[in-house]
Amino acid sequence: MHIITCVPVLFLLMQSNAVFGEVFTALADMEGLVSTELELVRHLDNYIQAEEIRLKRLRGYLEDYESMYQEASADVSKYLANPINAYLLVKRLTSDWKQVEGVMTQNVGPAFIQNITQHRSVLRFPSDEDLNGAAAALMRLQDTYKLDTHALAEGKLLGKKYSRQLTAGDCWELGRQSYNNGDHYHTVLWMGEALNKFESESNKTVTRQDILEYLAFSTFKQGNVKEALQLTHELLKLVPFHQRALGNKKYYEDLLRQQGVIQRRGETGDEDNVVMDEPFNTANLKLTKPSDQLPERENYEKLCRGEKLMDPKIEGRLRCRYVTNNVPYLYIQPVKMEEAFHKPLIVIYHNVINDDEIETVKKMAQPRFKRATVQNSVTGNLEPANYRISKSAWLKSEEHDHVFKVTRRVGDVTGLDMATAEDLQVVNYGIGGHYEPHFDYARKEEVNAFKDLGWGNRVATWLFYMSEVEAGGATVFPKLNLALWPQKGSAAFWYNLHPNGEGNELTRHAACPVLTGSKWVSNKWIHERNQEFRHPCGLRYDTDM
Repeated sequence: MHIITCVPVLFLLMQSNAVFGEVFTALADMEGLVSTELELVRHLDNYIQAEEIRLKRLRGYLEDYESMYQEASADVSKYLANPINAYLLVKRLTSDWKQVEGVMTQNVGPAFIQNITQHRSVLRFPSDEDLNGAAAALMRLQDTYKLDTHALAEGKLLGKKYSRQLTAGDCWELGRQSYNNGDHYHTVLWMGEALNKFESESNKTVTRQDILEYLAFSTFKQGNVKEALQLTHELLKLVPFHQRALGNKKYYEDLLRQQGVIQRRGETGDEDNVVMDEPFNTANLKLTKPSDQLPERENYEKLCRGEKLMDPKIEGRLRCRYVTNNVPYLYIQPVKMEEAFHKPLIVIYHNVINDDEIETVKKMAQPRFKRATVQNSVTGNLEPANYRISKSAWLKSEEHDHVFKVTRRVGDVTGLDMATAEDLQVVNYGIGGHYEPHFDYARKEEVNAFKDLGWGNRVATWLFYMSEVEAGGATVFPKLNLALWPQKGSAAFWYNLHPNGEGNELTRHAACPVLTGSKWVSNKWIHERNQEFRHPCGLRYDTDM
């Protein structure tokens, strides 16, 4: 710090010597140096004050980071199981950290920032894409589980306090990310919440004009022109020559004039101000959620929320029993089977993977994790997709005795040949992790699917649940009104194909977004080849299994 504060002083002295090279030769000339010194004192004092302000800001950032770290390090898994905490962590290491860098680079920071930049790969800084994904995940949770924006901003999930509340800046960032995704519905909700929090915040984390700029335009895009004009007026009070706001104001007024809401007045032709009956409130707006092409969206989300949709008569015929499948080992320790649905047959097997096996599988998988992919229906290539948010890895049976035993157990319980089953896929779901409704089998138009394997289609799916999930994360079958809730140590099993080899559309299923907790699953996809005598074909598609 001492070297840096001397630099401007030395620079001024060198300038001074350059101009008055012989000032020392006469005291009369040197009298002016007293004034020069006074200027240096003033500049140095101003510099020190600016440094103190800057350091005070940095110390505030430091205290916030330390506080967050202490809270997180007490129980990292529990801390990150809360999606709000997970989002805030990503935000702190992306947009918030850029603000810290900006303060630091005003003086002493460049070398430090350069050092951190060189080690980003080691420090594993999240990217802007991570921040966008974390924000989108919160929007997904908000919609699926019908979470109130204000409650979520207060750190509450389903009525329970889970984390510290969001600041106006946190809400603004959520709104900004939604805006960047073209999602004006959530932009209005979160910018509106940011505006409410701004009014009550003593330590401002965002400017009012930044909030109003996004909020006004997205309010207009949602069809609320009158309210958009009101917000634009507010913005122009703060920034009178805001070019975009001036242009929008005229456009909104023209629209409202065409609708007969406002009229010209006086000789100047100025527009009447839009008088609102009450203060701006997003609850009074007509808001429309973005639509998608998912036909079973409503049923899917209802099942995720735990709403009972299954016909009680169907549910009443379901039974539980022990099964041995004529396997000698299972005579000693029969498997507990619970029927979840009859046609197609979907069952849950309980206590079929133990804690030691689960830990082995998780430890082996985690270093290999890559973002989960889906198969392109045209090319057959695997690629990431927004409707599947998770990471996965593949484990071969010969890699560890536990993986071998788990695979053999699937064969014993199902009676199917594991030689034509895919490797064990291990999956962990991230913030709001989900997999929207899909089929496990390849449909007729997907001619390139599983071509490299040469084992035919996926005849059956076995899905291990390797963790408890505090809220959300169910496996749902929208066409059957069925939801399976994760129970550690259990597994779900179903046939994807009719006995004649045709795909069974009723097996279309989804993994609901994880609301709180960490969801770990692993699965075996079993193919048609080698099952000819174990699971014979039928001449009719509806032949009993």
